[in-house]
Amino acid sequence: MLAATPSFAAYPDKPIRLVVPFAAGGGTDLIARTLGAGMSTELGQQVVVDNKPGAGTIIGTDAVAKSAPDGYSIVIATFAHAINPSLQPKLPYAHDKAFAPITLIGKGPNVLVVRADSPYKTVNDIVEAARARPGKLTYASQGNGTSAHLAGEMFNNLAKVQMIHVPYRGAGPAITDLLGGQVDMIFGTAAAVSTFVDGGKLRAIAVTTTQASPSYKGVPTVAETVPGYAVESWYGLYAPAGTPADVIARLNAAAKKAAQNPDFVKKVEHEGLVVTATDPAELDRYVKAEEARWRKIVKENNIKAD
Repeated sequence: MLAATPSFAAYPDKPIRLVVPFAAGGGTDLIARTLGAGMSTELGQQVVVDNKPGAGTIIGTDAVAKSAPDGYSIVIATFAHAINPSLQPKLPYAHDKAFAPITLIGKGPNVLVVRADSPYKTVNDIVEAARARPGKLTYASQGNGTSAHLAGEMFNNLAKVQMIHVPYRGAGPAITDLLGGQVDMIFGTAAAVSTFVDGGKLRAIAVTTTQASPSYKGVPTVAETVPGYAVESWYGLYAPAGTPADVIARLNAAAKKAAQNPDFVKKVEHEGLVVTATDPAELDRYVKAEEARWRKIVKENNIKAD
């Protein structure tokens, strides 16, 4: 008698863990929780957010890489996922073989912000202050290898200044210290900083994309002052490699439906994110292109993980 093969026809029949490799309270956490709520409705099972911050997203990402490929553990990946292979010589997982793509949720700008009472009102103000006081100005990030970290490193290199990077375990703690005056600025994701900009606690100085953002009307690009500057944030979902194709298809369909929900679109577009909700192949293509682009930038600019 032949042994029965596992059936995923009933998938999912228990809650799904969505790992966020950052501390609670930041932009990625907000997007994951909003998306997860929508996916729960579509899948008929709860999508439970599990925050696993640390090591520039490597701890949470590795937890999913080493999970069973059954569709019950997935990770929300960001810019750091494409950067870590260039910055970290020894990752605990094979970045090009450990994951199965699900969907590219969306893309958007980072925003250079300072406290509302900061003396810096333009990119040029920051450049002049940084040149006058090398090694004195500080910029926060949600961890080594994240978009906020590399946005600051690229700024240092192209503007020919020396600002000091201060990494945190997520955007929430980083912004808390920015508001408290412990750091001078952050090149934060739009999702992380928009509420504070809208509330008047932070001032948006510039966006990091090559084009101005419709969500930040009147806010210039960094590139207008620092030629050649360009950084883009993104959010995607991955499962462990080996996850059955029909399970990936089910997750993709649920994530697409949740991301295209008008409430989700309105919430994230207000924060600068453009929803893409792609097929798995597009996430794979996009991240491989980002990885190649940043590998070149990291090498040419001698950017190091702190």
